Amino acid sequence: MDLCIDAVDARAMAEFWGHVLGLSQPADDPEKLIGDRPEKTVWVNRVPEPRTVKQRVHLDVATAAIAHLEKLGATVVVPVSDKQHWTVMADPEGGEFCAFVRDEVPAYKPFELVVDSTDPESQARWWAAVLGGKVGHGEQPWWWLENVPGLPFSYWVFNPVPEPKTVKNRIHWDISADAAEPVLEAGATLLRAPDDEIDWYVCADPEGNEFCVFLPSPAEGEGVA
Repeated sequence: MDLCIDAVDARAMAEFWGHVLGLSQPADDPEKLIGDRPEKTVWVNRVPEPRTVKQRVHLDVATAAIAHLEKLGATVVVPVSDKQHWTVMADPEGGEFCAFVRDEVPAYKPFELVVDSTDPESQARWWAAVLGGKVGHGEQPWWWLENVPGLPFSYWVFNPVPEPKTVKNRIHWDISADAAEPVLEAGATLLRAPDDEIDWYVCADPEGNEFCVFLPSPAEGEGVA
């Protein structure tokens, strides 16, 4: 599983997110970020439309200091408080993310992927059925997945919100599968099948969140890519 981030200025946003996430920006492919494992790859996709609404998908990241993120180009949206032990921030194009100050910061800094959901329990259980992993729930209203095979984060969190999704997400994820049919039979919606321009399936989960399904190429033989 890897991530894709939409951006108007893809190169500048790749540089920003590379520093924030602790990923490298290859000189020959400056709109791509790579880590020490393929699933840590982040693709920054150039799009014409700017962000217009609060993002339903965001990252939680570790940092040594909020000032460091501000120096990179982020802005504080909601500061840390007695009731909230993280800082809500915005990237240079206004996309929200949450920063958690840590005494010890790992080289790879994202630790959660957070998805706003009108029914977080159903979302968590649906994705667990598709990809595996353990469903978690505590005293807080959100649900989460952990131990998901190939997930480049410790947790995948589904956060309750009252409003439904209205526009295309600016962050989406890619998954690998032996075939697209089981994902569609589980309840995903097919948005675009492979064609002359793409060789992957563009789908949406039960709450409309876009994701892409990649099948093994003939050279890879059988099994999950």
